Order: sequence, then structure tokens, then C-alpha cells
Amino acid sequence: MDDTIQPYKINIPQSSIDDLNERLRLARFPDELDGAGWDLGAPLADIKRLATYWRDKYDWRESEKKLNDLPHFKTTITVDGFDPLSIHFLHQKSPVANAIPLLYIHGWPGSFLEGTKLLSSLTSPSTPTDPSFSVVIISLPNFGFSAAPTKRGFALNQYAEACHRLMLKLGYPQYATQGGDWGYYISRTMALLFPSAVRATHINFDYGGGAPSFAAHPLLALEHSLRPYSEREKAGLERTKWFMEEGSGYRAISATKPQTLAYALADSPVGWLAWVYEKLVEWTDGYAWTDEEVCEWVSVHWFSEAGIAATLRIYYESTHPSPKPSLSSPEPTTRTRTGEWIPDVPIGYSHQPRELRIVPSTWYRKLGTIVFDRHNESGGHFWAWEKPESVVRDLRDMFRKPGPGQGDEKGEGIGGAFGVVEGRDGYA
Repeated sequence: MDDTIQPYKINIPQSSIDDLNERLRLARFPDELDGAGWDLGAPLADIKRLATYWRDKYDWRESEKKLNDLPHFKTTITVDGFDPLSIHFLHQKSPVANAIPLLYIHGWPGSFLEGTKLLSSLTSPSTPTDPSFSVVIISLPNFGFSAAPTKRGFALNQYAEACHRLMLKLGYPQYATQGGDWGYYISRTMALLFPSAVRATHINFDYGGGAPSFAAHPLLALEHSLRPYSEREKAGLERTKWFMEEGSGYRAISATKPQTLAYALADSPVGWLAWVYEKLVEWTDGYAWTDEEVCEWVSVHWFSEAGIAATLRIYYESTHPSPKPSLSSPEPTTRTRTGEWIPDVPIGYSHQPRELRIVPSTWYRKLGTIVFDRHNESGGHFWAWEKPESVVRDLRDMFRKPGPGQGDEKGEGIGGAFGVVEGRDGYA
């Protein structure tokens, strides 16, 4: 495989587009109970409308043309114990000298598409005091236009290693990360495995692994036992309870029998549409999805290099021991450790009221040194797509030089403290 970094253009074969349209034409829809609502799943009328739009009005070639205006690349990355993988990514350098290298890591059912609204703003600061970023948006292995490993055991350690090796290959020995959903877990794993390279991480997914214990975190445990939950924290726990009881069935199936589910989703574009559309609506904060946006999101997966089945495997592999762990994965699974204290990598946190898990502050303060902590008034799970301006603002405030009125609610920023703005690490 070619080991260089090559520009890439999306060009889906016309035969694949024709096949999709034929499958949509032949779609068979289920019935629906009278008075059925969202509690039963994606409504029939919505899915029929979207399937018709996808078949008759949506033009993949127009999306392709628009997406190809972005700086796409491919390269080969080798993860220990696996064959080399072709990895797709976007890479936009800032014109500002010594900009901060930032890796954006998407989740599921997202793709590289999630981060595309951030590119121009993060790389071009609005004012001289705004930090600037050189942004890398990876298509994770198994997603988008990246390849898929062909054997078992590609779990969080391996995703983290692939991301790290990509940043090194691009000339960034030290960098920051940003992510939610699987981007959270992968960022945390990178901080665990490569603390000297991950200079800081900004996350937008609440996870703390439960309340702090007196054995591991006595001060936090004391605070947790004495301080009543705030109204915000109570509302967050209710949202979490809803998700775990009413919205997490997809995760249970993907983490136990992904191959069985894959037959239905890979064969039926309407099945895939309904599977994803439900999440797009219920996981956002009232975001007004257009039919065009929905079709673009599901099309990126439908036309992906590895196929829809591959996107499901991260749930299984990250929660099950590998039959033959590779050298880079000495433990059965790293996911249980992403809720541990990681001492060497500072954390920036942004919380959205319609995220899927929202936990009390004593829970997530177990993770490490939190240097930025902001509760936003709106936003949901697909934050970078819903509220890109909020992501840009929070990242700039987190990495801004310390000063009154800058950084988090206490007027703190980490840019100056960690040298990433002044360029003491030699970023170019």
C-alpha cells in the first residue's frame, strides 16, 4: 500500500448510486399503530417522506461536489497486530504561525461529516487574541472512506493508536483532541496511552463511571455525600435515566450481536435511514434537520468504503476481550479505564442539556485535572453539527491565554500555561 499522504476526492461509482435508488424504489414499509408516537420509534410518515426524498430529490453528486471542496486526504496507517489500513481524513492548516494541532474524533452514527462545520472558523481566528488551530478530522477505521480491519480485536486501544499515528505522520508530535460519544472514549484512551503527545483534550460527553468512592477520591466522595444535587444535575440524571431505559437498545444489540443486525441495515436503505433518523431527532436539542441533511448523513455511511456493518463493530470490540490481544492491547478492554483519573492530560469539558448522559460534577471530576468546565444552555449529542459556533467558542476559551473575562467562568484559560499559543513547542 502507498505509505505517502495523498489528496483524495470522493467519487462513488454510478452503479452504487443506481443500486441505492433501486432498493429505495422496491422498499416495503411496515404498518403502524393508530396514535403511534416517537416512543415506539421513527414515525412511518417521516420515514416514507425521507425515503421518497432520498430516491427522487436528493442528489449525491451535489453532496459529493460540495464535500470535495474540503481538504480530503488518504494515507496508510499500521496499528500493531493488524494489516496496514487506508485512512481518510481532512486536514486544514491554519495560516497563523504556531497554531494548535487539533484532532477531531467523531462518534456513531456520525462520521467525518460531523466536524466539517468547524474547519474554517477554527483555522481562521476572529481576533488577534483568539487561538488558532490546524484541524485534522479523521474518518475512524470502519467509518466513512477509511478501510476496515479484517480480523477481530480492533478496540479502543487500536482506534487510539491509529489516531495517534496519523497525527505523528502529519508532523504533530504533540496535539490536542476534541470529541464526544466514541470521540470521548478514544480521546481518553489516547490520553491514557500517549500522555506525552496528547497535550490536552476537550470533551463534550458526560461520563464518570458512577459516584466517587471514599477509597479512590475521598474529597469528591465527601462533597458528593454532603452537597445536594443542583436542579441542573437532577435534570441531567433524568435525561440519563431516559436514555438508559428507553433509548439505548441500539447499543445493546450492537455490543452483543452486531453481525445479525448488519444483515438488515446493509441490505435495506430504508432500514438504515430509520435506524439513524431516530437518533438524529431524539439525541439533538430540537435541531431542525432538513431532509437534505438527513440524506447526506445516511448516504456517507451507505457509500462508505467498509460498509454499514463495520460501523457497528466498535460497540462489540470495545466491550469484549480480544481472542488474541495484540501487543498494543495488553488488557481485555480499555473502556473500563476511560473513567479513571488520568493525571498528565488536562481536560476541557463542555456540557449540553440534551446530551445522552449528564452526570453530577463530582462524577466527572474524577477523570483528571479539569481546566475548563462550561455548562451550555442548549445543544445535544451532535454538538459540532447542531452548535458549531459554541464548539468554536469553547475551544478558543479553553486554549486562550489566561486573563480576566477569558477562558471558563472563573476567567481561566490554558493556552499560555501549556505553551500552545506562544508556540514554545515549535508548532508550525
